[in-house]
Amino acid sequence: MTQKELKEFLDEKVILYNNPKFIESDPIQIPHLFTKKEDIEIAAFLTATISWGNRTMIIKNSYKMMELMDNAPHDFILNHQKDDLDCFQNFVHRTFNYIDFRQFIKSLQHIYKNYNGLENALFIKDESTNYQTAIHQFKKIFFEIEHQQRTQKHVSDPLKNSAAKRINMFLRWMVRDDNAGVDFGIWKSHKASNLSCPLDVHSGNVARKLKLLLRTQNDWKALAELDQNLRKLDKTDPVKYDFALFGLGVFEKF
Repeated sequence: MTQKELKEFLDEKVILYNNPKFIESDPIQIPHLFTKKEDIEIAAFLTATISWGNRTMIIKNSYKMMELMDNAPHDFILNHQKDDLDCFQNFVHRTFNYIDFRQFIKSLQHIYKNYNGLENALFIKDESTNYQTAIHQFKKIFFEIEHQQRTQKHVSDPLKNSAAKRINMFLRWMVRDDNAGVDFGIWKSHKASNLSCPLDVHSGNVARKLKLLLRTQNDWKALAELDQNLRKLDKTDPVKYDFALFGLGVFEKF
């Protein structure tokens, strides 16, 4: 395919999958339960954090997380008492357990009380055109309070060459304003042009078949290569192609 043909093909797939019907089977349905900005972003961040493995289980356990926070995530984060975390004891999603969940509650409280919330904590504060250093700095902030070492693995560090798939997905949800009602676009201080595609097995395999990606590992170096090629197709909204790559991989077994 020529670049023009590839763009036309992928743009068609974006239209096919970037619509409200997509929400029904995707973890993004969890933040869509809320209307308040802080509730949406906290629900989205926690949901994205456990978004690996079976999608049905991801959705089920994300609903459970919201219930444990009385379906009022922002209020719970800010005002919970130590005893309120006792009911987390039985929570587990794969390797993310109640110890990690409690830590995330405390770290999020730290971010909302001292860093003006997630939008500011993940803001790109240097001249970067992607979130590599912003995510690295965010992880430092997240764990600057007392924590158990085991929980650190649940926040990726792109400076250690992680593709940071789950945080990039969360950023897409918050920053990208798609006019189709799927992504929220509520972080007005951020730019969609700086976003990176959430790179996983499905999107990586499809990207390689379409020659958008040559690197064989799904790491940050691969993401930088994919970024470069997707920005040639749309420099203002490159991650809209996540819908195309994901849809082709998951729904069409491309």
